[in-house]
Amino acid sequence: MLVSQILKDKSIQEVLRVAPGSSVGEAAEMLSAKKVGGVIVSDGESGLPAGIVTERDIVRELGKRGAICLEDKVDDIMTCELVTCEPNDRAIRVLQVMTEKRFRHMPVMEDGKLVGLVSIGDVVKARLDELSSQADALKNMIMGY
Repeated sequence: MLVSQILKDKSIQEVLRVAPGSSVGEAAEMLSAKKVGGVIVSDGESGLPAGIVTERDIVRELGKRGAICLEDKVDDIMTCELVTCEPNDRAIRVLQVMTEKRFRHMPVMEDGKLVGLVSIGDVVKARLDELSSQADALKNMIMGY
């Protein structure tokens, strides 16, 4: 299965973004309202991702400094060195990278533009669906259907 297929099946297809300089509290509100785990930090002009802020980033800062961190800028806590994938990448490879590097969200880039964001949950679901389809096909072949 390819990343492009995962993007087509996602319930939220638009990439959620906050502008650089937005507060951590604003990012947390967006994550909560949209029921997602990560938001891309990018300006409206270039659309290129400057970083990503995830639930994990916010919880880490809350644990260190308490609620005062919600007033900080996303720029202060975001991950700047993004590991990305492309629509033609295989889901299993994306899953391997996420597991090895211990993160749960990966921006999808195509021709230098951000076209999506996949979570480890998206990739695992797609992989399980793929394995289930393969198992059904094998069962049908064995049973003669």
